[in-house]
Amino acid sequence: MIVQIYEIQTPAEADAMIEMGVHHVGSVVADAERWKNIEILNTIRIVAQSESKSSLILLFNGVDRISSALDFYRPDIIHFCDTVFEPLDEWEATVGKMISLQATVKERFPEIAIMRSIPVPPAGKALSLPISVFARYFEPLTDYFLTDTYFIPESGQATADQPVSGFIGITGCPCDWDMTAQLVKESTIPVIMAGGLSADNVYDAIVEVRPAGVDSCTNTNATDEQGMPIRFKKEMKKVARFVAEAKRGEETVKNEIL
Repeated sequence: MIVQIYEIQTPAEADAMIEMGVHHVGSVVADAERWKNIEILNTIRIVAQSESKSSLILLFNGVDRISSALDFYRPDIIHFCDTVFEPLDEWEATVGKMISLQATVKERFPEIAIMRSIPVPPAGKALSLPISVFARYFEPLTDYFLTDTYFIPESGQATADQPVSGFIGITGCPCDWDMTAQLVKESTIPVIMAGGLSADNVYDAIVEVRPAGVDSCTNTNATDEQGMPIRFKKEMKKVARFVAEAKRGEETVKNEIL
C-alpha cells in the first residue's frame, strides 16, 4: 500500500515524512515564472537519499519548460494533474496534446515515472464520459493513475471552478468511491486514491476500494484560526495518524485475502 503525501516543500518536512514511513513525498512548483526553487530541489535530494520516492507537480504547461524543470529537479515521479473536461467539445484535441507531452517526457526522461490524475466527480454526480475512457487513452504512457475529485459544471455552466484553475485536486472533498473502485479493477497500472482522504476515512477507503495506494494533501495540512487548511504546511500529527490508518487498512485487506 503506497502512502503518498503532498505539498512537502522543505527538507525538514521531507525528513519527517520519511521517518513516518511515507512512500511518495510530493512537492508542488506553483510559480510558472520563478520555477527554480532551491528548497524544493533540496527536498527532492533528501528523498533521493532514502527508500522513499519524490513526486513533483508542475502547475504550468509547455513541453520545453516542463523539460527544463525536470532536468533541474530530477524527481522520481512527474505528476500531471491538469484537467481535460473543460471545454468538453475540445476533449479529443486536449487529450492528444497531453499524450504527446507524456510521450516526449518518456523519451527525454525514461528514468522518471509518470503519474496522471484521473478526474472523478463527487458521489451522486456524473461525467459526460466514463473515467475508464479517459484512463484508457493514457494507460500506455503512464506508470500510476491517481483518482482525484473533480467539480463538474452545474446546469447552465460551461465550466466548473476548481481550487486551482485548469488542474485537478486539493478540494478536500471525497470523490465517488464506486467509480474509483471500478477503475482499480479495470486498470493494468497501479491506482492511487486521492480526494478528501484523511485519517478519519482512509481505512474505510482502502477496505472498500482496494487501491494500490492512498494520497492526502488538504486534510493533512495545518489549519489556521478559522480551521481552514494552510497550503504547503503539514500537520505532523495528522500525517502520522493517516499513515497508521493506511497501514491498518492494508493489514485488514491482507487478512481478508488470506
